Amino acid sequence: MVLAAVGQICSTAYMKPNLEQCARLVAQASAGGAKVLFLPEASDYIATSAEESLTSAQPPSASSFVLGLREAAKAYSVAIHVGIHEPVPTPPTQPIQKLFNTAIYITQTGDILDSASYSKLHVFDYASLKESTTVEPGSKLTPPFDSPVGRIGSLICFDLRFAEPAIALAQPGENSAWYKTPAQILTYPSAFTLRTGQAHWEVLLRARAVETQSWVVASAQVGKHNDKRMSYGQSLVVDPWGEVRVRLGGVKDGGQEEIGFVDLDMGLLEKVRREMPLLRRT
Repeated sequence: MVLAAVGQICSTAYMKPNLEQCARLVAQASAGGAKVLFLPEASDYIATSAEESLTSAQPPSASSFVLGLREAAKAYSVAIHVGIHEPVPTPPTQPIQKLFNTAIYITQTGDILDSASYSKLHVFDYASLKESTTVEPGSKLTPPFDSPVGRIGSLICFDLRFAEPAIALAQPGENSAWYKTPAQILTYPSAFTLRTGQAHWEVLLRARAVETQSWVVASAQVGKHNDKRMSYGQSLVVDPWGEVRVRLGGVKDGGQEEIGFVDLDMGLLEKVRREMPLLRRT
């Protein structure tokens, strides 16, 4: 049995306390025997305005948040999958115009696995929340990569509403370059709103698990970030049969920093895929 941990936090505009939350969860993950800790989208910060978000972003190589997580990963020998902001490259004389909403993977030795970084393809524009104001959509999927708990296919938050990326990563069909090594675990680090979370969070996560016959790990932001923003919480881990194996608390439970543990049983995944092969014809 190789355990994974899913962590839930409430990020603010300040990186230092956000890092402290995450570092505590790294320590708890290690104490609980987990080899990989999955953390939410925007774990580095959730700003109060578009302007603040643009000025707060740092490249992973220079981010105090990322550097601190790398130290924690190495100290506790726990790999970390985490969502951050990074600036879209611009000429040195120009201010940052846009960001990428990115998931990075830090190994157990504290190194960033560059080939595992993924920038969210689908940005969240809903009612007054316009992620596209500051965030540039990514341009491609990242190939699945190996981890101590299985092969990971990274997706982020609003990507959850699109079945195609999940299928491409985990059930790609025999003509795909990834066919021999499809994802076994799909990630959705998120910061769902209260309204969309109540309506769609669990049903979409279970659907992605069932249609791809994959483990789905969705670490979520929870609680009140500032006067304008609150997140739904209820981080979930869903197995390849669509059953919820981990459920953390939500806003109604107080929106607390929290961690859960799960055995991502690849024997179950292989059994589900073997007994019900999805021979895709479209």
